[in-house]
Parts: sequence; structure tokens; C-alpha cells
Amino acid sequence: MELYCTRPGCLRPVNHFADLDDLAILRTVPQKYCITCGMPLILAGHYLPLKLLGQGGFGAAFLARDRHTSNLRQCVIKQFQPAGNLSPGQLQMAQELFEREGKALEELGNAHPQIPDSYAFFELIVPSQQPGKQDQFFYLAQEYIDGQTMEEELAHKGVFSGQDVMELLQAILPVLKFVHENGFIHRDIKPSNIMRHRNGQLYLLDFGAVKQATKGSTGSKSTGIYSKGFAPPEQVSGSEVYPSTDLYALAVTCIMLLTGKEPNELYDSYSNIWKWRIYAPQIADPLADVLDRMLLPSPSQRFHSAVEVLEALKRSPSPASSRVAQSKAKAVPSTPAPASPTVLPQPSVNQPPATPQAKPVRQRPTVPPFSTIELLGGAAFTGFEGGLLAIALVSLLGTSLVSAGFWVLLLLGLVLLQSRRVIERVDLLLLAIGTLATVLFIPKLHGVLLLANVETPLLVVLFIAVLAGLLAVTITTLFRLIYKLLSTFL
Repeated sequence: MELYCTRPGCLRPVNHFADLDDLAILRTVPQKYCITCGMPLILAGHYLPLKLLGQGGFGAAFLARDRHTSNLRQCVIKQFQPAGNLSPGQLQMAQELFEREGKALEELGNAHPQIPDSYAFFELIVPSQQPGKQDQFFYLAQEYIDGQTMEEELAHKGVFSGQDVMELLQAILPVLKFVHENGFIHRDIKPSNIMRHRNGQLYLLDFGAVKQATKGSTGSKSTGIYSKGFAPPEQVSGSEVYPSTDLYALAVTCIMLLTGKEPNELYDSYSNIWKWRIYAPQIADPLADVLDRMLLPSPSQRFHSAVEVLEALKRSPSPASSRVAQSKAKAVPSTPAPASPTVLPQPSVNQPPATPQAKPVRQRPTVPPFSTIELLGGAAFTGFEGGLLAIALVSLLGTSLVSAGFWVLLLLGLVLLQSRRVIERVDLLLLAIGTLATVLFIPKLHGVLLLANVETPLLVVLFIAVLAGLLAVTITTLFRLIYKLLSTFL
């Protein structure tokens, strides 16, 4: 097993321990130390860091396993790891934010299914690499969500439809309702902090900037921690922040997903307004009106709570039903009625809590999107298998329409199984090895090469299969580049 050193700046953080492949030793060994810097690798006696997931200004995140669980549960270990040029005041604020995240996750994550669970918060004091000094590290262990963020989904699948965004709002707004009702404000909502699990469930991540409001108040003083482009004016200026502060950031997230453009490309600083509709003309007015109100510069002008936004969405027709209504209106002429402005529901303290629509018009597929690596890996597998199947079918049936038909059907079946994720990752490797071994060691399946008097038929089989795999990867890459170019300019 390989363990990853969590000491910042370790030159060789990957450590291999063959004895940890024995489960009994893995569960009982007191400690392991980094071969390079001597850092303890088993954190809090529980957690085994496996690899670095990401690194930011205040910390790093590692994929780990808990050896004290029956199935070696996967988890995320976040380490407080501030930059070295912070002032004492900045360092103290950063540490408070990290501890606040742990507290928020403990209160919220363990009580809501769409917020990662908190497992532990602990510190580690170890000898420094500088003689006579000690280093202090803080760690937060939380639930690992296996999926893709909305930022990754946008990059891999392209812009979202109005229905996609409607479903996202209906999934995340109840989470924000729960967060706000428990006295917290997230303050860092953006596409990279909303993740879709492989099972389709949406999660709200990264409570590193969370702020707890003072009891009895409607807002909380901003600390100046925010993501540029997503934070509203009151947060940027360091003034009070409110639940509507999170609603503003959620709306920016939505228009970014609808247009595929960065916030600075959608905001007109001269006029102090968002000009995003020109990049998403297909979005129905009711949804666009709700987003525009969430984006208003003054907190008092926006919806005051997630409940109010849900109520407005509930009253608005879905994007799909809006298109049907528009098509019927065009087909049947009617007497024009006097124009009246669209009136959005106003805030009301007596409004009953709204619930998201139980049955959306169109469900998103539960199969998670494929990453670029998965796509190219699948293409390599399909090409490799296609080369082997071609040799086998020609050897058995000759060069005929029947063999060509069987070959096409088998390839289509492989592609279908991959698209449904019936076979993936290790399955592809095992199938490729199994098919290669079958064709190599059954002479009838490579008989066409024997008839052609090929001196080294086994090497030729392998060469053809690898060449077909590379050709499939090349074609897939070319089509993906063409698609990206077309989606950018059209």
C-alpha cells in the first residue's frame, strides 16, 4: 500500500509499504513514517492518506481510508496549510475559518443528506525539519463524495439547459434553507462547490468560508473571504451578509452554467447590471426573471430566503411546459391582451414553506458524465477489442458481409455497455486481456494470419490490436475537438 505524506513541501510524499497489503498488519500497526521527512503517516491512529486531491491558499485535501472501519471507508482529509507570508492576524483568521468549517460540518453535515458528514477534527504536533522546533497541523476528516462538480460537468458536457438549472435549483435551495435556518451562511457558492454524486444526488461542498450569524440578527459581518465574481456587493465591501448573499452566488452559478461564460464576461461594470440573457436566449422568461431578481445588487431587493425562491419557481411554468405553451400560442391566434409587467412574489413572513416539485418534467440521467480520460480510455478499449474481433471473425467466417455484420453488432454492444457503465475501469482491462489471450492461444481465431504465412502471428495480432486502439483514440480526440469548437462558436 502507498501512503501519502501530508507535510507541506515534502520532496517525495509517496511512500510504499508492502507489509500494509496484509489487512491484519494494516489494522494494528501503531504508526508509519515518511521515508523522506519522518512525518507520521497514520493520522489520529485512524486515517491513511492515499493521494493529494487538491491544494488551495489555506489548505490541502487528501483522499484517505479509515482503517478502523469494517470496509476501510473512504474519506477526505483536509489539512489547514496556510501560506507562509500571512500576518499573525491573517493566520489567526484562517485558523478560525478552518475550525469553523469543522463545527459547521459537525452541526449540518451529520443532519442533512446533501452536506458531507463530519467524522473528526484533530491536531497533530510533530518535530519540525528545523532543529529544536515543532510544527502544528490541524486536520478535518469528512465524507468523500464520489462524483463531478458542476464546474467539471460544464467542461465535459457543455452548457446546461433551462430544465437542468431548474432541477439544480430545486435540489440545492432546500439545502440552503436548512443551512440558513440553522444560523449559517455559506458565503462561497460556485460551480466547483456543488457536486453530483455518481448516483445523481447533488451535494453542497466546502464550508471553509461559512459564517454563523449572531442570534437575533438577520445578517453577519463579512470577513472579506469570497470568490471573485460570485460574491455580491455587500460581501465584497465587507458589510453584513445575509441569506440572500448565498442566493446571489447561486444565481451567478446558474447563469455561468447556462452560458458557459465566466462571471466577468456576463457582468457590465459600467451599467452595474448582469447581461447574461443575450448568451442564453432559449431560457424561458419565468426562470430568467427569478434569476435576475436573485442577482439584484441590493439585498433588500432580492428574495429574502431560499423558501421564497422555491415558491417563485413553483409558480413559474417549467421550461418544457413554457415551450409547449408558446408553440400553442403561435398555432392559435388570439386577441391580444393589454401588456402587464411580470410581477414576482414579494417577500412575506407569513408565507408557508415551499417544497420543490416532486416530479420534474424531465429527469436527468442518473449515469454520471464521462471525464475526458474515461472517454479516451473507452475509445482505446473499443479499438483494441475491435482489432481482435476482426481477426477472429475473419479467421472463422472469412471476409463476408456476415462477419462484418457480427463485428459491427459486437462493437455496438461494447459501446452500449460502456455508456451505461455496465463495464468500466478495471472491467475494460480484464476484458481486453481476456480477449487477447483467447485470440492468441486458440489457433483457429488467428488462422487468417497462419494462412497468410505470417512468421510471427502472435506479435502481429498484438500489433493490429494496439494500432486499432490508437486509431480509435485519434478519431475520438478529433471529434471531441470539433465538437468543442462548434459549441464555442455556435
